[in-house]
Amino acid sequence: MGDVVGSLLPVALGVAISPLPIIAVILMLLTPRGRAASVAFLLGWGVGIALLVLAVALLVDPVDSSTSSDPTTLASTLKLLLGVVALCLALAQWRRRPRPGADATLPKWMAAIDTMTAGKACGLGVALVVANPKNLTLCLTAGVIIGSGGLTSGQSFAAVGAFVVISSCSVAVPTVGNLIAADRLRGGLDELRIWLTAHNSAVMTVILLVIGGHTIGQAVAGFA
Repeated sequence: MGDVVGSLLPVALGVAISPLPIIAVILMLLTPRGRAASVAFLLGWGVGIALLVLAVALLVDPVDSSTSSDPTTLASTLKLLLGVVALCLALAQWRRRPRPGADATLPKWMAAIDTMTAGKACGLGVALVVANPKNLTLCLTAGVIIGSGGLTSGQSFAAVGAFVVISSCSVAVPTVGNLIAADRLRGGLDELRIWLTAHNSAVMTVILLVIGGHTIGQAVAGFA
C-alpha cells in the first residue's frame, strides 16, 4: 500500500497544480454567484477524478489476478505508453507557450464563467478532468498504478480516496477559504490568477516532464 501511495503522490500533485481548474475556480469566486458555483465545481472536479481513476483501476486489476505487488507486463506497457504521452504533451505545451512580450491566452469558455450556474459549474469540473488531455493522462496513470499495485478492494478504494483528496486540494483550499473569509482572500486570489495565467504553459510543461519521466522509469523497472 505504501509503495502505491508513494507512486501516486507525484501524479496527484501534478493534477493539483494544473493551472486551468485553479484559474476557473478563482474566476468563479470573483463573481456574484461564486460561492455556489465554486462548491459545485469542486464537487464535479472531485467526482470526475474519482470515477475515472476508479474505473481504470478496476479495468486493470482483473487482468492482474495475482496478489503480488510486482507489475504485470500489461501494467508496465500501459505506464510506458502514458509516460510517452505525458512527454509529448509537455513538448506541445512548451511549443504553445506565449512568446516574450505576448499575452497568454485562455480558453474561450472562461468568458462564460461570470454567468455560470451551479449545475454548469459542476459539469465543467467533470469536463476539465475527462476532456483535458493533460489531466486525463495523469488520472489514467493513477488508475493504472492503483490497479496494478496488488491491493485489496479496501486498499484500492482508500488509494483512490487519497488521490482525490490530494489532487483536489488546490481547488478545495480557495473554495473553502472563500466561504470563511471571502474579503481577505479576494486580492490574493486575483494575483494568483494573473500569475497562473501568465505561467500556465511553463507550469504544465514541468509537471508533465516530471510525471512522464517518473512513469517511464516505473515501466522500465517493471520490465526488468
